Amino acid sequence: MSRAGLYREPAREPPENLRLMRLIDEQYLATPFYGSRRMTAWLARRGEIANRKRVQRLMRIMGLEAIHPGPKTTNRNPDHEIHPYLLRGVTIDRRDQVWSTDVTYLPLEDGYMFLAAVIDWRSRFVLSWRLSNTLDGRFCLDALNAALKGGRPEIFNTDQGSQFTAKAFTGRLKKEGVAISMDGRGRALDNVFVERLWRSLKKEPTTTTCRRRRCRSGYNRGRGVSVGLARSGPLLSRASRRRRRSCTMLDQPASIPPRA
Repeated sequence: MSRAGLYREPAREPPENLRLMRLIDEQYLATPFYGSRRMTAWLARRGEIANRKRVQRLMRIMGLEAIHPGPKTTNRNPDHEIHPYLLRGVTIDRRDQVWSTDVTYLPLEDGYMFLAAVIDWRSRFVLSWRLSNTLDGRFCLDALNAALKGGRPEIFNTDQGSQFTAKAFTGRLKKEGVAISMDGRGRALDNVFVERLWRSLKKEPTTTTCRRRRCRSGYNRGRGVSVGLARSGPLLSRASRRRRRSCTMLDQPASIPPRA
């Protein structure tokens, strides 16, 4: 037999690694959001001796990766229709003149969710909100439909994310006769009032405490999903009704009358 025809058999994983892989696989089914760091810590609590590099390699062999959001929540679909920004130089002086919406990522103790909210620019009132564990457009459309049950804006502003440029979303606005405005690419300040809402939601103590609490009530009843933000719905509503607008310290949002 020639030297070229003789091959060494690849080394197999030792029994100890196979045992660790079974443990990792079982735990991953229960906690698919565990990456190599948290999996290593979990093994250490069980008394297993395995450093992170070893756990990384074993998870890579098994094709396991922690469920986590990508770096962006705004991804444009090139086939969708893009509308110009209509609010440059416009004075916002009445309720229901301009509404806007956006999506944000919410970290939880044992995972994450995405939140979509519709807000009135003049009153800063949160008109509706919806939660989802994916970035598809259905929960954004649900939030829009809920908001439209209570009124109709003259202009509706969004970013260029595929959730908002989809035909289902823009078609719903066109059906109501609403002018559609979209932020320029990279222009986060074009939707500054929703960004300010996200800061309040994530930083103020009441919502932070609520966000860390696990519950099966409110929005998620019957869905079989534990979401820490499920109790934040009343907080969003109360914040909209009672909080004085921090930029001017004038009227409370709920006290501003609608347009004539």
